[in-house]
Amino acid sequence: MTIAIGNDHAGTDYKFKIIKKLEAAGYTVLNFGTNTNDSMDYPDAIHPTAEAVETGKAIFGIILCGSGNGAQMTANKHQGIRAALCWNNELVTLTRQHNNANILTIPARFVSLQQALGFVDIFLNTKFEGGRHATRVTKISCS
Repeated sequence: MTIAIGNDHAGTDYKFKIIKKLEAAGYTVLNFGTNTNDSMDYPDAIHPTAEAVETGKAIFGIILCGSGNGAQMTANKHQGIRAALCWNNELVTLTRQHNNANILTIPARFVSLQQALGFVDIFLNTKFEGGRHATRVTKISCS
């Protein structure tokens, strides 16, 4: 399975730890983020990450920026994307179960590394419940 990851300068350190964890678990990772802590514009990393998920090159995406807001807003401009900003385990679980989110957004400046790594596990291992939630998810797209 392939996971796309994108980040700005605020998420670089977490990204490397997440990639290491994913690769150790057997995932292929497409890295669209910056590899430095030098300031950069998050849309430059987030758009290609979202496109990889939207076109099926990756099954899921993980995006990181300082607050997570800019990254999530950018990713959600793509019609096939449901990016969820999560800062606790319950939100991660619910966004997969109820919203079938395909991109996890992590606010790197507001959660610990251990929390972020835990979010990744929950996101990748939680199934969409379908049913009444599927009806709602199909209404999200503007087209």
